[in-house]
Amino acid sequence: MWQSFFKICNFLCGFIPSKSTRERVRRERLYDWDKKYRALRNACPELQFRHVKMIKGGWNIGFIVDNKYVFKIRKKFAHDDVNIAKIMREKRITDAFANIATVEIPHISIVEAGDYTFYRYKFIPGRNMNTYSVKTMRKHVKLWGKQVAKFIYTMHNARPDGIDDLRDRDGDGWNQNDICNNMIINPKTMKIVGIIDWEYAGWGMLETEINNCTRFSRKLRQTDFNNIIRTEYAKLANKKN
Repeated sequence: MWQSFFKICNFLCGFIPSKSTRERVRRERLYDWDKKYRALRNACPELQFRHVKMIKGGWNIGFIVDNKYVFKIRKKFAHDDVNIAKIMREKRITDAFANIATVEIPHISIVEAGDYTFYRYKFIPGRNMNTYSVKTMRKHVKLWGKQVAKFIYTMHNARPDGIDDLRDRDGDGWNQNDICNNMIINPKTMKIVGIIDWEYAGWGMLETEINNCTRFSRKLRQTDFNNIIRTEYAKLANKKN
């Protein structure tokens, strides 16, 4: 959907008389997506690019290529130091938790494509939880709540090596900070199989992490998701103690 929308907008930009205005609109409103996509194709000749889906959210735009890889890049920055630092921060955190997390998380690699720096990770097949109806969510929310509680408990109480310098705020453990938007569900088993998009991850408070599990999802707030997570987290904590 997004790729078709951006293609139409890019075409319509061609009718803007002023070249400088055309370039500004394409850069600021369309994020130079066409230039970035062409640069990505040139940088990855080993891929077929037969089936490409454009995605957009948060700081990033991206492309799912042939249901094999996800490539993401900042919307408004190409190759500056701030952009690269944010990517490397996310990579360091996901690398640190790759063998700790209870569901699959992205293993990020860096792709240099001309003037642009992308990050790539393996596509996790499934369906985003937020695309399900409230009725379906309510049916499976106990299963999901148990999984998320275990994920949060494991991550929040882990102390992986090599990222202590990223504790740049008050907190009592590590948070993913955007769980509700990024849970991938296996439609056959209805289990959570992966959690993606770790750009907001960092050191923080447990209560913040639990609240964020529904904060950005109107549909999830209509379920008992948070209460189930709290109950199941408490069981894990009590068992440990």
